[in-house]
Amino acid sequence: MKFLYAGIILSIIGVLLSIVIWGMDQAYLISGGLAAIFIGLSMLTSGALVNGDSMRANFATETKEDRHDRRNMTTMFLLLGLPNLGIALLFYYL
Repeated sequence: MKFLYAGIILSIIGVLLSIVIWGMDQAYLISGGLAAIFIGLSMLTSGALVNGDSMRANFATETKEDRHDRRNMTTMFLLLGLPNLGIALLFYYL
């Protein structure tokens, strides 16, 4: 939950900075960029961007603890990115 709250705080700060820098018309830019970065990092750490052979080799060579750490990191990046994405979409369509 602390990463979700951190994502909400980052999105609020991003919107405020965007309003100060570019105005209300483009209030979604910084939080949208943060969302793209965090969701991209989530995809990279999950292993979703590799082919099947690489995924199978990674699964065979990693330990249970490594797999657990990778899932935790993926979840952390996703929880940081989703509030930013929601706020960016909200301000984009308003």
